Amino acid sequence: MTLTVDQIVAAQKANAETLFGLTAKAFEGVEKLVALNLTASQAALQETAEHVQAVLSVKDAQELLALQAGMFQPLAEKAAAFSRHVYEISTGVSSEFSKVTEAKTAELQKGVSTFVESAAKNAPAGTDTAVAFVKTAVNAANTAYESVQKAVKQATDVAEANITAATNTALNAAKSAAPAAKKRTAA
Repeated sequence: MTLTVDQIVAAQKANAETLFGLTAKAFEGVEKLVALNLTASQAALQETAEHVQAVLSVKDAQELLALQAGMFQPLAEKAAAFSRHVYEISTGVSSEFSKVTEAKTAELQKGVSTFVESAAKNAPAGTDTAVAFVKTAVNAANTAYESVQKAVKQATDVAEANITAATNTALNAAKSAAPAAKKRTAA
């Protein structure tokens, strides 16, 4: 099986389009992260100014402690929300990259299989054992790749579940700590 110049040019064009598509997706992710950071920074600046004003109007230490205790839970919730947004953006971009990688890998596997089949049909007599070995090796490589894909998917699912559980635990801890802190300041 010989590749023609047109086939090589078409393959290079397809690869360039894929590269530019992935680059665009990466920039979209960066843009989303920048926008998220700007929004979070603006909100933090505004909240800090409001908190400073509230602190300056405090009349005694107990009121200051109550003010500080009241900020803990919303701060933890905002940090968790920010982390969730960053995670969603990064997993979205990663998902796009994975889809393209899987599609290109499937194309490559199909091309290799087609090449092996073509080579097997045109193989000289007496090379049946070598052809069978190559076919077995290609099938084994495809099976190994599919196993790795499944393992990565399972690991990603476990990591996502762990992140969700950790976020929920942190939020619950913040919710339970805020009333306890208020009780201590009231005592």
